[in-house]
Amino acid sequence: GKPYAIFFRFTHCPDICPTTLLEMSNHLKTLGDKAKNLNVVFVTIDPERDTPELLKRYLSAFDERIIGLTGSGKDVSKVAKSYRVFYEKVPSKDGDDYTMNHTASVYLMGKNGNLVSTLSFQEPEESRQKKLENLLSR
Repeated sequence: GKPYAIFFRFTHCPDICPTTLLEMSNHLKTLGDKAKNLNVVFVTIDPERDTPELLKRYLSAFDERIIGLTGSGKDVSKVAKSYRVFYEKVPSKDGDDYTMNHTASVYLMGKNGNLVSTLSFQEPEESRQKKLENLLSR
Protein backbone atom coordinates (compact mmCIF):
# COMPACT_ATOMS: atom_id res chain seq x y z
CA GLY A 1 0.00 0.00 0.00
CA LYS A 2 3.02 2.34 -0.09
CA PRO A 3 4.87 3.75 -3.07
CA TYR A 4 8.35 2.35 -3.39
CA ALA A 5 11.73 2.85 -4.98
CA ILE A 6 13.33 -0.38 -6.20
CA PHE A 7 16.77 -0.93 -7.66
CA PHE A 8 18.85 -3.93 -8.67
CA ARG A 9 22.47 -3.94 -7.49
CA PHE A 10 25.15 -6.13 -5.88
CA THR A 11 27.38 -5.84 -2.83
CA HIS A 12 30.74 -6.27 -4.62
CA CYS A 13 30.08 -3.29 -6.88
CA PRO A 14 32.81 -0.63 -6.74
CA ASP A 15 30.82 2.48 -7.68
CA ILE A 16 27.21 2.68 -8.89
CA CYS A 17 25.74 0.45 -6.19
CA PRO A 18 27.19 2.11 -3.08
CA THR A 19 26.61 5.52 -4.63
CA THR A 20 22.93 4.74 -5.19
CA LEU A 21 22.59 3.49 -1.62
CA LEU A 22 24.21 6.64 -0.26
CA GLU A 23 22.01 8.85 -2.43
CA MET A 24 18.86 7.00 -1.36
CA SER A 25 19.94 7.29 2.28
CA ASN A 26 20.36 11.03 1.81
CA HIS A 27 16.98 11.32 0.09
CA LEU A 28 15.27 9.49 2.95
CA LYS A 29 16.91 11.87 5.41
CA THR A 30 15.81 14.91 3.39
CA LEU A 31 12.24 13.57 3.18
CA GLY A 32 12.12 13.58 6.96
CA ASP A 33 8.86 12.30 8.41
CA LYS A 34 7.43 11.79 4.89
CA ALA A 35 9.99 8.98 4.35
CA LYS A 36 7.84 6.66 6.49
CA ASN A 37 5.43 6.55 3.53
CA LEU A 38 8.07 5.21 1.11
CA ASN A 39 9.61 1.76 0.88
CA VAL A 40 13.12 1.58 -0.57
CA VAL A 41 14.17 -1.84 -1.86
CA PHE A 42 17.61 -3.13 -2.92
CA VAL A 43 17.38 -6.40 -4.87
CA THR A 44 20.66 -8.20 -5.42
CA ILE A 45 21.52 -9.38 -8.92
CA ASP A 46 24.32 -11.53 -7.48
CA PRO A 47 22.59 -14.07 -5.23
CA GLU A 48 25.56 -16.41 -5.64
CA ARG A 49 27.64 -14.14 -3.37
CA ASP A 50 25.01 -11.93 -1.73
CA THR A 51 23.74 -14.16 1.04
CA PRO A 52 21.15 -12.73 3.45
CA GLU A 53 23.90 -12.31 6.07
CA LEU A 54 26.24 -10.47 3.70
CA LEU A 55 23.43 -8.28 2.39
CA LYS A 56 22.41 -7.35 5.94
CA ARG A 57 26.00 -6.48 6.90
CA TYR A 58 26.55 -4.47 3.69
CA LEU A 59 23.32 -2.49 4.04
CA SER A 60 24.07 -1.65 7.68
CA ALA A 61 26.35 1.14 6.37
CA PHE A 62 23.31 2.89 4.86
CA ASP A 63 19.87 4.04 6.02
CA GLU A 64 18.28 1.29 8.08
CA ARG A 65 14.97 1.73 6.23
CA ILE A 66 16.46 0.31 3.01
CA ILE A 67 15.21 -3.25 2.56
CA GLY A 68 17.61 -5.79 1.04
CA LEU A 69 16.29 -8.78 -0.88
CA THR A 70 17.99 -11.87 -2.25
CA GLY A 71 16.84 -15.30 -3.31
CA SER A 72 17.68 -18.10 -5.68
CA GLY A 73 19.15 -17.21 -9.05
CA LYS A 74 15.87 -18.25 -10.65
CA ASP A 75 13.82 -16.04 -8.32
CA VAL A 76 16.09 -13.03 -8.82
CA SER A 77 15.95 -13.51 -12.59
CA LYS A 78 12.15 -13.64 -12.51
CA VAL A 79 11.87 -10.41 -10.50
CA ALA A 80 14.49 -8.64 -12.64
CA LYS A 81 12.68 -9.64 -15.83
CA SER A 82 9.40 -8.29 -14.46
CA TYR A 83 11.10 -4.86 -14.18
CA ARG A 84 12.95 -5.32 -17.49
CA VAL A 85 16.29 -5.08 -15.70
CA PHE A 86 19.41 -6.08 -17.61
CA TYR A 87 22.23 -7.80 -15.75
CA GLU A 88 25.03 -10.17 -16.63
CA LYS A 89 28.04 -11.76 -14.99
CA VAL A 90 31.37 -10.57 -16.43
CA PRO A 91 34.42 -12.71 -15.64
CA SER A 92 37.62 -10.93 -14.60
CA LYS A 93 40.60 -11.05 -16.94
CA ASP A 94 42.28 -13.78 -14.90
CA GLY A 95 39.02 -15.72 -14.62
CA ASP A 96 39.24 -16.04 -10.82
CA ASP A 97 36.54 -13.50 -10.03
CA TYR A 98 33.71 -11.62 -11.71
CA THR A 99 31.73 -8.42 -11.66
CA MET A 100 28.22 -7.63 -12.85
CA ASN A 101 26.98 -5.32 -15.57
CA HIS A 102 23.49 -4.04 -14.79
CA THR A 103 20.78 -1.47 -15.29
CA ALA A 104 21.57 1.60 -13.17
CA SER A 105 18.08 3.11 -12.88
CA VAL A 106 15.97 3.28 -9.73
CA TYR A 107 12.33 2.49 -10.47
CA LEU A 108 9.74 4.65 -8.70
CA MET A 109 6.55 2.68 -8.26
CA GLY A 110 3.18 3.97 -7.17
CA LYS A 111 1.29 2.38 -4.30
CA ASN A 112 -0.71 0.43 -6.88
CA GLY A 113 2.51 -1.11 -8.26
CA ASN A 114 2.61 0.90 -11.50
CA LEU A 115 5.77 2.57 -12.75
CA VAL A 116 5.62 6.32 -12.07
CA SER A 117 9.15 7.41 -12.98
CA THR A 118 12.81 6.49 -12.76
CA LEU A 119 15.91 8.01 -11.21
CA SER A 120 18.97 7.98 -13.44
CA PHE A 121 22.45 7.40 -12.08
CA GLN A 122 23.86 10.81 -12.99
CA GLU A 123 20.65 12.80 -12.65
CA PRO A 124 21.01 15.94 -10.49
CA GLU A 125 20.19 15.42 -6.82
CA GLU A 126 17.49 18.10 -6.84
CA SER A 127 15.70 16.38 -9.72
CA ARG A 128 15.79 13.01 -7.96
CA GLN A 129 14.49 14.55 -4.73
CA LYS A 130 11.62 16.27 -6.57
CA LYS A 131 10.63 12.97 -8.22
CA LEU A 132 10.53 11.25 -4.83
CA GLU A 133 8.42 14.04 -3.37
CA ASN A 134 6.06 13.85 -6.36
CA LEU A 135 5.79 10.08 -5.89
CA LEU A 136 4.75 10.58 -2.26
CA SER A 137 2.18 13.24 -3.14
CA ARG A 138 0.24 10.95 -5.54
